[in-house]
Amino acid sequence: MAIERTFAIIKPDAVASRFSGQIIQAIEDSGLQIIGLKRARLTPGICKGFYHEHVSKGFYAELEAFMTEGPVILMCLSGDDAIKKWRDLMGATNPANAQNGSLRKKFGTSIGRNATHGSDSPTSAAFEVSYFFDSSELN
Repeated sequence: MAIERTFAIIKPDAVASRFSGQIIQAIEDSGLQIIGLKRARLTPGICKGFYHEHVSKGFYAELEAFMTEGPVILMCLSGDDAIKKWRDLMGATNPANAQNGSLRKKFGTSIGRNATHGSDSPTSAAFEVSYFFDSSELN
C-alpha cells in the first residue's frame, strides 16, 4: 500500500447535530492521520468552484443550499491507501445502503444529507485538498 492524501468534509448536518467529534475519533481510530483541519462556512461561490462538475445537474441547487446552510469541517487525511480507507469508513453514499457501523449509516439521514464527503480518486483528492488547503497548512 502507498501513503496517500485524501480530502474529507464533515457536512453541515453532522456538524449541526454535534457528530463532528465522533467522526474525528473514528478517523483517528482507523489509523488515518488528520494533517489539515479547519472549520469553515462555504459560500455559493466556493461551492460552485468545488462542485464544478455538478453545477449543470438538476440536483445542484439543493446541494449548494445544503452545503451553505451551516459550518463544515474540512480535513486532509493521510495514510496507507487513505482514499479507499476513508471511503470504506464513510460507507455508501445513501445511508440506507451503507454498511452497519459506517459513518453514513450512523450519522446520515438521506442520500443528500449523508454527514460526510470524501475524494473518490487520487485526481479528485489532489484537486479537493488544494482547493481548501495551502501546502503550509498541512503537517
